[in-house]
Amino acid sequence: MIWGFGDSLTAGYGLSPAQGFTAQLQAALRRAGVPATVRNGGVSGDTARQGRARLLWGLRGLKAVPDLVIVELGANDMLRGLPPQQAEAELDRILVELRRRRIPVLLTGMRAAPNLGADYAHAFEGMYPRLARKHDVPLYLFFLDGSAGDRRLTQGDGLHPNARGVAAIVGRMLPAVRAALRRRPAH
Repeated sequence: MIWGFGDSLTAGYGLSPAQGFTAQLQAALRRAGVPATVRNGGVSGDTARQGRARLLWGLRGLKAVPDLVIVELGANDMLRGLPPQQAEAELDRILVELRRRRIPVLLTGMRAAPNLGADYAHAFEGMYPRLARKHDVPLYLFFLDGSAGDRRLTQGDGLHPNARGVAAIVGRMLPAVRAALRRRPAH
């Protein structure tokens, strides 16, 4: 079982349950011969701090230890202009807890909005590779790769992918998910 743990991008904001990230990822894995179940642990609007606050509760609710957790948080921290150091500290705590429980992780990154400036972008975008190196977890650099900036693949808000956008994201991310499922966590 894979647990998609994140914000609205994982939750499938604005989409039917069958069109969201976790449902489309599950379908793609099964088409590829991987009999995985993908559970949705996305909560729209969550910052990294809010994600950390619900991590243990969410893990208990799964009733089984995941084979992989896809951690997708930080976008709301960036959209609110919160300090990147705060998001990095919270993501670090999440990764520490998952490592303590010997649960493999695929960390997904996000890009900063250009209006926040180069210094913010450098600090924000740099936290994902730093955390991946520190915790020896695989990194998928940009969760929205394949849909960001393409109006045909984005909902009217200009932020969230539509169903076709999610399909593009899943198609690009699928090899990283499959590789992460084969990887053993370092301890």
